[in-house]
This record gives sequence, C-alpha cells and structure tokens, in this order.
Amino acid sequence: MPGDISPTDKRSNPGSTPELRASHADRDRVVEVLRVAAGDGRLTPAELDERVGAALSARTVGELTALTVDLPPVSPSAGVAVTEVKDVLRIDQKFSSVERAQRWVVPRRLELAVEWCEVTLDFTQALITQDTLRIDLDMCGKTLTLITKPGIVVDADALRLEHSKVTFRQAAVPGAPVTLRVELVGKMTHGRVVVRPPRRMGRWLRRPARRAID
Repeated sequence: MPGDISPTDKRSNPGSTPELRASHADRDRVVEVLRVAAGDGRLTPAELDERVGAALSARTVGELTALTVDLPPVSPSAGVAVTEVKDVLRIDQKFSSVERAQRWVVPRRLELAVEWCEVTLDFTQALITQDTLRIDLDMCGKTLTLITKPGIVVDADALRLEHSKVTFRQAAVPGAPVTLRVELVGKMTHGRVVVRPPRRMGRWLRRPARRAID
C-alpha cells in the first residue's frame, strides 16, 4: 500500500541489492515489526524470540527481509509509534485514577508521583519497543495494578514498602521468552502493588450452579 514502510525503511525496487549491509537502524525497525506482529497474534512467543535473535545478528538487508516476508508492513497510522516513544513519562496526580490501556506506547522510563490514586498499567496490548521499563515510584495510598501477559516479568525487589504489600498473581509459562522486564524502584506507602494477568470474563459462566437448599 502507498505510504507503508518496509521493515528496513527502504522502498522495494528492481535495482535493490539484497547483499547491502544492514545498519543498527535497519535491525531496530525489523525488531519493531516483529514485536507488533507478536502483539497482534501473528507470531507465537517462540517465533518472536527466534526471529528477534536472527534480526539482531543479521548482517545484510536480505537476511532482515526474510524475517518479515510473511508479515504485513507497518503503516504510519498504525505502527511507527517507535518515533513517539518518550525517554521519560512523568505522571504527577492526586485523588483521581490513572490508567494506561489498549495500544498505549510504553516509555523507556516512567515516573509515578501520585497520592491516593488508583493506577492501572495494562501491558497486554501495549506497544513495547524496548526490553526494559524502569518505573520510579513515589506513591501513597491506593493500588498500583500491573496487568501482564506471558513474556512480561516484574521485579519489585528494589521497591521500598512502608505499610504496603506486593501481590503476584502471574501464571508461569515455561519456556516463554522475556519480552519486557519491568523494574519497580522507589517507595510505596500505605498501599499495595498487584501484578496479575487479564481477567477472564467467562470464568463465572463455567462455575457449576449451586444446588438449591430445601
């Protein structure tokens, strides 16, 4: 389609040379195409891990092109949000809710300075362009909820807790490659951190009905 961007950001033409050496920017663009495809369900976690490894070690444009030949290009309207990724996103808020969900762009670092706010960060459909997210937390009251999926791990070892607790409800998926590591640092006071997968709306329908008591 016109305006679509190829994985190496080069227009295909009869005179193109597959043996052209790939640059770091070429590799980064292909990795982004792969991550978007995996987020859309086009690649399994194992396929994503294998192709990302091959992209990072690719020497030529031809090797990179082979990794995305069965994937749609990333269009400016849908995909190349990699240029919009913020180095630091700061959220400073009191007495209200904060939510990031759907196709939000994960920054390289997130600063949360909030008081008595419910904070929800849903990573299940987020656009992730790096393998590590550091969250600097200065939070008092309420709950920070991190909604994850296989491949996303949360490390709260460096987080200082004062009258607070951290609850992990992640289901382990053996063999799943780590696509994002979330590092929590800073301080949580009079609140809690919950790490969980998405809720399944149909779980109540699968429960057996209670017997009536005569």
